[in-house]
Amino acid sequence: MSELTFNMRRVAFGGTDIGRRRVSNEDAYGLDLDLGAFVVADGMGGHAAGEVASREAVDTVLGMLRRDAVAIAALAQGGADNIRKAQRAVEAAMQAATYMIFAIAENEPEQRGMGTTLSTLVLSGSRGITGQVGDSRIYRVRRGCVSRMTEDHTLVAWQIKQGIISEQEAERSPHKNVITRAVGSRDYVQVDTMAFDLEPGDRYLVCSDGLHGYLQDEELHAYMAKHPEQAVDELIALANQRGGRDNITAIVVGVD
Repeated sequence: MSELTFNMRRVAFGGTDIGRRRVSNEDAYGLDLDLGAFVVADGMGGHAAGEVASREAVDTVLGMLRRDAVAIAALAQGGADNIRKAQRAVEAAMQAATYMIFAIAENEPEQRGMGTTLSTLVLSGSRGITGQVGDSRIYRVRRGCVSRMTEDHTLVAWQIKQGIISEQEAERSPHKNVITRAVGSRDYVQVDTMAFDLEPGDRYLVCSDGLHGYLQDEELHAYMAKHPEQAVDELIALANQRGGRDNITAIVVGVD
């Protein structure tokens, strides 16, 4: 686990846990103080390939964002051009991770088919960018209201959106864990990005499905009101108490 503070206004803490059922941890996360970048990945694939994919994805995204630090810093200045450049930097970083993981898998037969979810949060000044592939999530708690900032790229999420099944039916679906987009399964992936403004008092959560699968959205407010370190520890403990069937990873970021 690691803690960061930046600009005297923000604090972030990240942690990961193997859970109660898995024999290895295929989640990975990363935080960068200078960039204000926060990344969570949930890997998949046999022969420890999921661990390779998630770690490679996090490291590649952070490395690419450092390379494009000027574009990230300019986000703080606002303006449509700066916002678009920052969004492109986030998308390019995630595309680079996709290409890297796909190339590794093509050259190492034991790791064929590996991939990972990837959720990226970048904060600069009073603005932010999200980048999303897969079913890890980014949440925001603002003035007591909890909102999801990302869309799950799963079969059941698509079925709900199309009106084929209800959210209640989705909870019982045998296809709950079918991912429709993953980093590394091909040499290109569609990345969703979104720009937004920050407000003092905002709290952000970047997490894998090993956490959000055990939580109702409205439960987050009570946890996110705490110091990020305490929030992460308690959220991970809660997921384990409720079953811990998967690896559990969370980063909590506070803006004050």
